Amino acid sequence: MKTFILIHGSWHSAWNWHRVIPILEKQGHKTIAIDLPGMGRDKTPINEVKMKSTVEKICNLIDSIKGKVILVGHSKNGIMISQAAEYRPDKIEKLVYLAAYLIPDGKTQREYSLQDTEGILKPYVTIHEQLHASTLLPEIYKEGLYHDCEDNITELAKLLLSHEPIESGITPLQLTNGNFGRVPRVYIECTEDRTVTTFIQRKMYTETPCEKVYSLPTSHSPFFSRPQELSDILCEIALN
Repeated sequence: MKTFILIHGSWHSAWNWHRVIPILEKQGHKTIAIDLPGMGRDKTPINEVKMKSTVEKICNLIDSIKGKVILVGHSKNGIMISQAAEYRPDKIEKLVYLAAYLIPDGKTQREYSLQDTEGILKPYVTIHEQLHASTLLPEIYKEGLYHDCEDNITELAKLLLSHEPIESGITPLQLTNGNFGRVPRVYIECTEDRTVTTFIQRKMYTETPCEKVYSLPTSHSPFFSRPQELSDILCEIALN
């Protein structure tokens, strides 16, 4: 059985995965969902969070695990699993991008986000210059992130969503074919996504091809709305 490291997206934390973890573990897999620096239970001051230290936290976790891992990145933090793969290619069995930013060498997440003109979150993002961070206005949570999820997920989000560091989104990735390029990649697109739309998802996995692309007819949050279907795909990825 495999070890999954589950990486949450912007403004979120490890709680994203609370419906997926028991399904994967019932199938015998080990799962680790982490709070990235400044998020969830990690109390690093948000204005001190950098992409470098975030990737280091992921790499340190990888180093602590015997054998290889499958890295799953959601949304913005596809950039984190890509950069971690550059530094630990021999420790990562597969990279799984879940409606995630799959960005080429030398490019930034922000460059691709700006191309996604149909995404509906941008008018609801508040920038806090002194904190080098952003927050998302709660009135867009349901429509933008959880339109196919139970209402209690939106209520939980109102309690748990936090600041998102800006620096990582404007930091160019540093990737090589010799490291990142030799780690197998899989993409899971969400075809009803209003946050990272199918336009930009397909542009990214066309420009940076993956071994396989799966499709889920869901919002940006299939770990809440379709945890069984998502887990089934992750289990299939683990076996292939």
